[in-house]
Amino acid sequence: MGRIRLIVLDVLKPYEPSILKLSSMLSDLKGIDGVDITVYEMDSKVENVKITIQGKDIQFIEVKRVIDENGGSIHSIDKVSSGSELIAEASTHQDSNA
Repeated sequence: MGRIRLIVLDVLKPYEPSILKLSSMLSDLKGIDGVDITVYEMDSKVENVKITIQGKDIQFIEVKRVIDENGGSIHSIDKVSSGSELIAEASTHQDSNA
């Protein structure tokens, strides 16, 4: 089975833990090389964030556990890349000159 190398998640999370703390907790997991969290919407009690995780062998179950234990909820998995190396995303843009 191919290893997950990149995953992008849409997550609803409370203000605490901060994105600094959550990013640190996720990056400490085995098989993860880097984590990027971007807040794209804030409410009075929660934040909607996009979490991008890259690594050599991302264990989704562990990622989900950390998010769940810290009050977050995964709304969707927006992108996944797996295999022995990362590849460029296929373009969905239609060339008008074609």
